[in-house]
Amino acid sequence: MYNGVTVASDKPKEECGVFGVYGKEGEGLARTTYYGLYALQHRGQQSAGIAVAKEGNIMHHKQMGLVFEVFDDALLEELEGSIACGHVRYSTMRDSNVINAQPLVVKYRNGSLALAHNGSLVNAEDLRRQLEQEGVIFQTSVDSEVIANLVARKDKGDILEAVKDTMNCIRGAYALIIMTSDRLIGVRDPNGIRPLSLGIKDGRYMLSSESCAFDTVEAKLIRDVEPGEMVVIDKEGVHSFFCKGPKTNKLCVFEFIYFGRPDSVMGGRNIYMSRRRAGANLFKEHPAEADIVISVPDSGTAAAIGYSEASGIPFVEGLVKNRYVGRTFIEPKQRQREIGVALKLNVLEDMVKGKRVIMVDDSIVRGTTSRNLVRMLKGAGAVEVHFRVSSPPVQHSCNFGIDTPNRENLVGANLSDDEIRDRIEADSLGYLSLEGLIEAVGEGREYCHACFSGSYPI
Repeated sequence: MYNGVTVASDKPKEECGVFGVYGKEGEGLARTTYYGLYALQHRGQQSAGIAVAKEGNIMHHKQMGLVFEVFDDALLEELEGSIACGHVRYSTMRDSNVINAQPLVVKYRNGSLALAHNGSLVNAEDLRRQLEQEGVIFQTSVDSEVIANLVARKDKGDILEAVKDTMNCIRGAYALIIMTSDRLIGVRDPNGIRPLSLGIKDGRYMLSSESCAFDTVEAKLIRDVEPGEMVVIDKEGVHSFFCKGPKTNKLCVFEFIYFGRPDSVMGGRNIYMSRRRAGANLFKEHPAEADIVISVPDSGTAAAIGYSEASGIPFVEGLVKNRYVGRTFIEPKQRQREIGVALKLNVLEDMVKGKRVIMVDDSIVRGTTSRNLVRMLKGAGAVEVHFRVSSPPVQHSCNFGIDTPNRENLVGANLSDDEIRDRIEADSLGYLSLEGLIEAVGEGREYCHACFSGSYPI
């Protein structure tokens, strides 16, 4: 709160992060997974879980809360095994409770499996009804249980064929880690919308939503799992298989704008540098006369630096973020969904007073946060506030695992740029074009940018 103004989060929310490692018992794989999940905490802050395979059995622990709240030394020592997989979750439309936490562990006639899923299926409801008609009783409300049930029912003695058959049934965005008693399996949807990477450390292969988790555990990134690919890790090493049908590479472009950690590499491209290039392109498209450039921390900072470098206008810290994240942030009750997640931002008054300010953010969704930030700056004495956005207007909801509002609540879908400028009370407003964004993140490949263009890959 500043001068009576409450600042709330107005960003889309990523649904999940996944991590897995194949090694030997006694190598502390649960602890490795813990650190991997810690590095992926930005992708999901409601629940966390780890499953391990030991002597033909799967043990697991999952609970609501941040990674460090869910696990302690005693639990990690107990979860000793030769394979491990983990999950952090932010729920979208589904209920937020521990029954929906992952990994999901399923026991069936051919053994047990643990499944961790990032993404969303567009045909999940149809598949759920079909399975219910065949007698399946569901315990959760998540798409992941549909996938787990399909794999279990299709397993006639060959889990790999069961996974391939399941890939032919499900439609949507998914990055999966499936663990059996003797294998670690990574799967990415045929459009490659959600990210998944393969890494290695001292002969131990790993899978992760982002490469930053490999850095945390001192592993090396090998490559991205390809769209439509199933990577199988067992005692013989790494094996690769591909699903039937067409495959495209349409990684979610919002990974580069907001979701991905800036130190991650996706599609061979560094996220931080992509954001800086976006900021430079934003200046080319929407210059402004001003005294300073500031960012909305933290996701707008790299773009603000790029804007500053291209314009020659100095970058300074104008807003300071309180980085403590409490329980209220990770329990989105209905009222919190309506007003956003409380973010405590303070203005450095001495830096902005009497100045013409360019404020750079990565996106505007509902516009409420943007207006409050402008009010904060002007309340602190800024004489002008020029708002710059390092992405196009968000005009469409995401159907692939990102928690975005319905279209009627997206300010970019219902107002012109001038009307948005007036609503957020800025002196000027400029969005980066889709062409400028694609150039920044890397031309020569396709991306899913449906939230901006309405062009859905499925």
